[in-house]
Amino acid sequence: MIDDDGLGFCAGVQDAGADPFCERSADRRFSECRQILGGCFRFESNSEALLQLVGAAYAGLPSHRLPNAVPEFRIELHLLLRQASPAIADPPPVQTQSGAGLLCGIMDSSNYVILAPEQHRALVVVSEDMLSHPYHLRYELIEFAVFTLATRGLGLVPLHGACVGRQGRGILLLGASGSGKSTLALHSVLRGLDFLAEDAVFVQPESLLATGVANYLHVQGDALRFIDDEETRRWIRRAPVIRRRSGVEKFEADLRQGHRRLATTPLELVGAVFVSGQSADDPDVLLSPVPRDEIAARLSADQSYAAGQPGWHRFEQRLMQLGVHQLRRGHHPRASVDALCRLLD
Repeated sequence: MIDDDGLGFCAGVQDAGADPFCERSADRRFSECRQILGGCFRFESNSEALLQLVGAAYAGLPSHRLPNAVPEFRIELHLLLRQASPAIADPPPVQTQSGAGLLCGIMDSSNYVILAPEQHRALVVVSEDMLSHPYHLRYELIEFAVFTLATRGLGLVPLHGACVGRQGRGILLLGASGSGKSTLALHSVLRGLDFLAEDAVFVQPESLLATGVANYLHVQGDALRFIDDEETRRWIRRAPVIRRRSGVEKFEADLRQGHRRLATTPLELVGAVFVSGQSADDPDVLLSPVPRDEIAARLSADQSYAAGQPGWHRFEQRLMQLGVHQLRRGHHPRASVDALCRLLD
């Protein structure tokens, strides 16, 4: 039941009692379309600042297209007035809920995402306070909506990993956080390989076509010691520094700003590699095949979320046919890139 003063949810609305759920369109709306992960996304917002964050994440990306019909996804971004609560160093982590055909990611009462995957739609609600936390806003709210809708709507397998390749062929880089995937992706780019994604890769299980968001590369400061080119070191040092939820700080280098090779089309996977933080016993032998009877268990353990999604079994079968390797560290990341190049030949 609603009292005479309304719900008070729509801060700034003159007649909140007449429109307690903010269903009336705002007087001024901003809108733009982006081709992301093989799908067409239309973003609509009452805030130009929120659409600028969308551009920061997705402008300048190659327009990947996947086989079969592509639905249009719609994401509405609503900006609320600044909250009265005191400022905090970091927003609370997102808590997920589901029910009634909806998926939800909730930071707090003023910052959350509601998704209706069957309708290819999402609502992202953000308070003005969150504009001072662009990293969390982009990755934990906007990206949450984009990635989830694309996964469900396009039938993709969502993987925590990286992917590089050349001439339309790709290698999937898997492994625990801190194993060196980002450093390996960086040196692969410096060697001229095509960059597809660093943190999240999405795969069509039948075709093994992989797509991703080739925007940022996150590099820890200690990785710079392996870079000989001074211009590249300056490029990375000029990048903003972000802090993960784990507390790890990394440079967020925008690959769209330099002359880096971004994968212009989805890459067809020719194999996968588990990146290990352990040094190789023999520096000349970094790659070793994962026994076929161990592949399924290792993939499921490494990708616990993806293993529960539709399409996982087919993806797993296809990858087992191609073969999976383990890659241990050599004296320099260049040696690891050499090993990847042999798999791509």
